[in-house]
Amino acid sequence: MSTVPLTFDSFEAAVASGGVVLVSFAEPGCGSCAAFAPVFEQASCAHPDLKFACVDVEAEPALAETYDILAVPTLMIFRDGVPLVREPGAMSPDELEAMITQIEALDMERINQAIAELVRQTKLAAASERQRN
Repeated sequence: MSTVPLTFDSFEAAVASGGVVLVSFAEPGCGSCAAFAPVFEQASCAHPDLKFACVDVEAEPALAETYDILAVPTLMIFRDGVPLVREPGAMSPDELEAMITQIEALDMERINQAIAELVRQTKLAAASERQRN
């Protein structure tokens, strides 16, 4: 397996496609990015059931800005379209593997229920605020 490059136009569809999607935000010439790239590639080979993608922040500055990427490399992990991790800095193979294991073990039904409840509470608070004004 290898990583798939993402652009501003392809990003949303890729992360919303279901399952676990790991995205490495990096830039050419970055030493830490160069150190993390083989770790990320090795993980993609070890986990062919997951999706691995990369974003070149120099080529896609609007995408980096949209996701508030302030340092490279930054790893974002999505599961079933839900952003779960934003981790700046290079990781060791063991750290990345541990993170993948944790993401795969999550109870997404509970997470989606919690998100739905937060959305409901936010809507109620906004409606209450509008009524007061």
